[in-house]
Amino acid sequence: MRYRFPCAQNKIKVKKMKETFFTKTTEETEKIGEEFAKTLKIGDFIAMRGDLGVGKTAFVRGMAKTLSPGIRVQSPTYLIVNEYKGNIPFYHFDMYRIDDEDSLVSTGFFDYIENGICAVEWSEKIEEFIPDDSFTVTISKNSEDINSRAITIERKDE
Repeated sequence: MRYRFPCAQNKIKVKKMKETFFTKTTEETEKIGEEFAKTLKIGDFIAMRGDLGVGKTAFVRGMAKTLSPGIRVQSPTYLIVNEYKGNIPFYHFDMYRIDDEDSLVSTGFFDYIENGICAVEWSEKIEEFIPDDSFTVTISKNSEDINSRAITIERKDE
């Protein structure tokens, strides 16, 4: 299976299910998310990793441009989940405030993951509940250039 993602300079064909891309602007981060979303289908789960303010929501905003055009995307920090309507249901979770399984169940999490595409920020908090065939998107800052990001997209099990 081949996936295509943009890079700041050119298009890249991903031949394996682990690839890293580099961006220098929020718009470039969104574009990576937008192109990645074109490869997704109902039931896909995206575990987002990265420090506070690194660009996880920007990546999801890009995904929404493909999956739910015209929708305003905001971090679901206090709501836990935002539902975005489109051709495919798209759910954006923030697990920062989830402390245990009961808290997770109360969000309706298990119903969402079967019925659409889920992008989950702070997925480290629910590690044991992440599906085996999920994608992991890790975003990190470049220590030498605070505006530069490395975005690694990886499929857990294919």
